[in-house]
Amino acid sequence: MQTRHEFRRIRTSFARANDRRSARGFTLFELIIVMAIIAILFEIAIPIYSRSILATREQALHSDLAALRQAIWRFTLDKSRGPLGLDDLRTAGYIEKIPEDPMTHEPNWEVDAPDENVLLSPDQQDAGITDVHSASNAISSDGTAYSSW
Repeated sequence: MQTRHEFRRIRTSFARANDRRSARGFTLFELIIVMAIIAILFEIAIPIYSRSILATREQALHSDLAALRQAIWRFTLDKSRGPLGLDDLRTAGYIEKIPEDPMTHEPNWEVDAPDENVLLSPDQQDAGITDVHSASNAISSDGTAYSSW
């Protein structure tokens, strides 16, 4: 009987020692390991996040350029003359407002206004702007300049 009692006493003392150890918290080594894992996850996540932001801005640029080019075409076909600037598109109601260039964060688009010989429509009487580009000199993810889009 005494061995059974001894066994219970030893088992109880081990349980108390484990309770005291777990009540103290984490060791410095455990905290360093956790911090290293978090740092590795950040090193993986931040470039992925940056690429997704850039891809979103590039998609917005494509969309804005398509909308502005369509408005230039519609204005030219409806009025039989080219718009003199993007402000003409806004005042005539073809666009609600001049959008911000997603790359420069300003409504500072570069417009192409060739000489009088370039007309977009056979009925067009006066030349005007024919195309629009980003004012950014940065290089896109596909290696071309945004200003060439």
